[in-house]
Amino acid sequence: MGSSTALAPGLSRKLKKVLETRTDSPDLLASLNTISTFYSENTPHARRNLRSTIEKRGLSINEEFLEASSSAQQALDRVEEEVNALAECCDKIAKALGNCNSTTGDIISTTERLKQELENTTQRQEIASCFLRDYQLSNDEINALREEDLTENFFKALAHVHEIHANCKVLLRTHHQRAGLELMDMMAVYQEGAYERLCRWVQAECRRLGDIDNPEVGELLKTAVRCLKARPVLFKYCAEEVANMRHNALFRRFISALTRGGSGGLPRPIEVHAHDPLRYVGDMLGWLHQALASERELVLALLYPDSTVDTGSIAQRFSNDSDVGKTETDLTFVLDRIFEGVCRPFKVRVEQVLQSQPNLIVSYKLNNTLEFYSHTISDLLGRETALCNTLWALKDAAQKTVFDMLKARGEKLLRYPPLVSVDLSPPQALREGVSLLLEIIETYDSMMVPMSGKDPAFEPVISALLDPIIQMCEQAAEAHKSKGIQPSRRSRGSTDPAQPRRSSIDALLDNSNSVLSSQTREAPSRIFLINCLCAIRQPLLGHDVASEYVKKLGALIESHLHSLVEKEVDTVLRQCGLSNKMSHFHNSLNDIGADSIPSQPLAEMEDMMPAALSECLKAFFGLVLGSESSLPEFEQIQAPSLRSEACSQLSRSLAEAYEGIYKGIMDPKNGYPDPKSLARHPPDQIRTILGI
Repeated sequence: MGSSTALAPGLSRKLKKVLETRTDSPDLLASLNTISTFYSENTPHARRNLRSTIEKRGLSINEEFLEASSSAQQALDRVEEEVNALAECCDKIAKALGNCNSTTGDIISTTERLKQELENTTQRQEIASCFLRDYQLSNDEINALREEDLTENFFKALAHVHEIHANCKVLLRTHHQRAGLELMDMMAVYQEGAYERLCRWVQAECRRLGDIDNPEVGELLKTAVRCLKARPVLFKYCAEEVANMRHNALFRRFISALTRGGSGGLPRPIEVHAHDPLRYVGDMLGWLHQALASERELVLALLYPDSTVDTGSIAQRFSNDSDVGKTETDLTFVLDRIFEGVCRPFKVRVEQVLQSQPNLIVSYKLNNTLEFYSHTISDLLGRETALCNTLWALKDAAQKTVFDMLKARGEKLLRYPPLVSVDLSPPQALREGVSLLLEIIETYDSMMVPMSGKDPAFEPVISALLDPIIQMCEQAAEAHKSKGIQPSRRSRGSTDPAQPRRSSIDALLDNSNSVLSSQTREAPSRIFLINCLCAIRQPLLGHDVASEYVKKLGALIESHLHSLVEKEVDTVLRQCGLSNKMSHFHNSLNDIGADSIPSQPLAEMEDMMPAALSECLKAFFGLVLGSESSLPEFEQIQAPSLRSEACSQLSRSLAEAYEGIYKGIMDPKNGYPDPKSLARHPPDQIRTILGI
């Protein structure tokens, strides 16, 4: 009872566990399916032996597994044996390696040492190679400098010598000064030898170019000249050689152009046109100008080649760039030497042309042509050169020839001045001179002016041509005035019974005839001069080059016109007997408003009494009103504007003179008893009558 009681809790737990077991779990179902394969009968015996049955079943399965895995076990055994064999081999190898470490240690250290020595040797070899490249010439370069023909390799080797020489200067700043000096001496020997050889080659090439009229400068020669610039003395020798060769060649070409012409007869020889001075001299100057341009281009290409050429980059490494001033100086020296030979034959021929005494226009054109080319060639060649000095000397000679002709022409005109014509018109010599001047002006306007030059002074030419003409006209006018015919005169006291009794106005006119005779002769002379000056001035008005001279002529015409009017006014006043009275009226007008009172009134003066003054004013009114005579109208002045201006000035002057007289008469202090009976016409009426 007690044991059952004790077992009850255990059974109950198992029972509870069994009851709590889930029959639908996958594991349980799988287990039951497996048991169903071999648990066929559900008997008590079978249930009791279920445990052993299951164990037997498990044993059989294990036995089957062992049988199935026996082959694998055998394979594993074989692998284990092989692994053990490999382990034994590895042990042997490790033992062998241990033995080798002790024997090869010396070899490894030796190998490291040799490797370091190899690196050091390689560095030294590179340093030696760099040193040889920077401080030594190769055999090929030495052969190029000494033995081979002059090619581009020569200039490369020479450039390398120059680089080595420069590098040696760097060595001198270090502790390798001895090596630097020795290398510099060696390179100096190579340099001098190469430059001497180069100079001889260039001189030979320049001599060859001297035999050709239009040579072509090769690139190799240009490079050689660039190299020689590093040696100024050698470069000067070559420049002199070029100058001498081209000097002779240019002289031959110039003589050939003068005498033989071009190949095949074209162009024709220049001396064929020797009969035509302008073309002859112009052709020679044109030839020289063209030759100067071509020679300048040749010298620039040869002695101062363009540095942009490919081979020039080699030469630039040892050639110093000279400044523009130095280049121009050297170029001028060479060109001056080249053209020095043609100066004498050119000068002789131009002087022969000038001595042949061409006419004035041709001589003036020659002067302008020479002046143009003098400026042009001076711009290209330089002023202080033989050719330019020759051109300027010839230009001065041509100018002297022109002015000598003008001087001789002027002296001839002054030696034989023409007679004044009856109508006071300008002489034919004046018209010819003005026509000649217009032709010269046309030549001056059409001539070429150089870029850097200015228009030559034309005022001296005008003066040299026109001044003698004006002097000639003045001499003719003076001769005409001195040869004037003395008018007939009657004595104031004549009592010829056959003559009718004269009026007081006639007496005044007779009294002034002796004084007026010279003035009567002077007016035509001045009118003649005015006509001559107008005939000169009028054609020159449209020409700017003569503007200053036209202004001078205008001032001279105004002066003569003013003098003519003054003389005519004085003549009119003398005819009326008022000329000697104008000073009294003038002084009286100046005393108006002054504190001092005149010592004597005008009416009390002998020649200013009312009776005498009345006769003079009647004569004046007669002239102005036209009852007795008329005022001069200057009909012989050929320029209508000047003629009108002269009449206007005469009228204004007479009106001003009468206004002074009128004020003096009307002034109470002058003591005229009946001033209105004397001055019957106020100044306004006189102005109206005179047309002012």
